[in-house]
Amino acid sequence: MASSTSSSLFCSSKLDFPVSYSDRLRRNLSSSLAFSSRTHKFSDKILISRRPFHHSLPKSLRSILSSLVDVNSSVDDAAKVNAPKIEVKTGTWNWKGYSIRYQYAGSSGPALVLVHGFGANSDHWRKNIPVLGQSHQVFAIDLIGYGYSDKPNPRELQVDSFYTFETWGSQLNDFCTSVVQDEAFFICNSIGGLVGLQAAITMPENCKGIVLLNISLRMLHIKKQLWYARPLIRSFQNLLRNTPLGKFFFRSVATPESVKNILCQCYHDISQVTDELVEAILRPGLQPGAADVFLEFICYSGGPLPEDLIPQVKCPVLVVWGDKDPWEPIELGRAYGKFQTVENFVVLPDVGHCPQDEAPHLVNPIVESFVARHSSTTTDALPGGLS
Repeated sequence: MASSTSSSLFCSSKLDFPVSYSDRLRRNLSSSLAFSSRTHKFSDKILISRRPFHHSLPKSLRSILSSLVDVNSSVDDAAKVNAPKIEVKTGTWNWKGYSIRYQYAGSSGPALVLVHGFGANSDHWRKNIPVLGQSHQVFAIDLIGYGYSDKPNPRELQVDSFYTFETWGSQLNDFCTSVVQDEAFFICNSIGGLVGLQAAITMPENCKGIVLLNISLRMLHIKKQLWYARPLIRSFQNLLRNTPLGKFFFRSVATPESVKNILCQCYHDISQVTDELVEAILRPGLQPGAADVFLEFICYSGGPLPEDLIPQVKCPVLVVWGDKDPWEPIELGRAYGKFQTVENFVVLPDVGHCPQDEAPHLVNPIVESFVARHSSTTTDALPGGLS
């Protein structure tokens, strides 16, 4: 490692991808789950509950369940609790003349790169990095324009659009080459999912697998807007981007009260919306240039959609969804579990848009299990024959 240290109102399409999935799911289920929480199998999803229940079952049922779930995982969990605390370090990487902040932990095991969502940064993985770092090399990056990475003004770059998934995908690939220096698993939340997919398609040799946590459906994409709503949306975006109204709007959002209110909308368990979280999101958002990035992205209605990218990846994909996400409805999200490249669709009950922070006790074991299944270099070891 090298270090220098929205709205459904305008949705016009209901996703329904005609790909048979349930048969493959049944074949792979017994070999693909080793979670420490309650697990149910349905024809098209895996449901993870918040409450362990293995030891309350009759012994006969526990023996049957053990083929699907590791009932002794509490031993592993206890070992992790008692393990020495993993130090999380901060690094700075120069990318094309821009300073990029990242965090890292762990010195052995498969490499993981954690990619945040819109308006967030690597601090949004603070509950995951030290846990995953006990058995993995973990990196969490601040995408350019976010967190404590540089925020160049897109109007000064003489390009039509700078903050795009192509830009961030290129950044992620260069990060893997220069900093991680190994192939990695991408663990992504919200728009970070499109970044990970874009990077994996562009340079498949960098990515061994992708976990998508409530990937952004991009409901304001031009293709998903009702035809008669498109001029209205475009006018509103131009108004925000090209008049003082945009900066006024940003200032009204970039306050502790507004950030907390927004987080309470997208978190189902609002007790997880702490002052620490609000500060982690808000402070870098007050840096110079943050308003320009914010306005640039909310006016970004082009680029790829997740349904465009998922079929193109060559690595296995796991889709995980908090079922109480008000921004990315699970009713639409289920369609993404039907692609051939997606091995499972995991439902997290009573969890909102940011599962990695709201329910890390569920997400961390899911990530560990997925990585363990796909860390083998042989195709035969991959469930479903995915390579």
